[in-house]
Amino acid sequence: MIFHTASEADIEELVTFVNNAYRGQAAEAGWASEAKVISGQRIDSGMLASMLTKDNLTILSMRDREHGPLAGCVSFELAPGSSVAYLSMLSIDPQRQAEGLGRTLLSKAEGDLKGQGAARVRITVIWIRNTLIEWYERRGYRLTGEREPFPYGDQRFGVPLRDDLHFVVMEKPLP
Repeated sequence: MIFHTASEADIEELVTFVNNAYRGQAAEAGWASEAKVISGQRIDSGMLASMLTKDNLTILSMRDREHGPLAGCVSFELAPGSSVAYLSMLSIDPQRQAEGLGRTLLSKAEGDLKGQGAARVRITVIWIRNTLIEWYERRGYRLTGEREPFPYGDQRFGVPLRDDLHFVVMEKPLP
């Protein structure tokens, strides 16, 4: 696999990829789709451009070969002076979700964060996505008991199809 740190030149490709991976028609082919609980976009160009302006945030893309199609991407951030990182937007081509690419990309991101001084990684997952929560648990993440609200009313994050959504917080120590 070839890993690349995203730049402004990658925004449109990443927006299309992430939206398709989470909620597009192609997402239905994968086990990690949110399409049954949230419709619309997962991210837009403005949000991604804003993320890329942060000095301590990395968006990492993964391809089989240089200039080949995206196989996956992930965002991670370690705030200055902190030992707790935040990981989000882990996206894998839905047609390839059974190939272990998520494990590969997650492991690479965690290694990069450990190299930056992170001792722990936190993620948030929509509470009803049990299969995804179990997948993260098999990777060493544990539920913290914390919850965060879903951004109802902000269509930049999509249109919820249920009124009971919230995020659960999971955390993993980096050995």
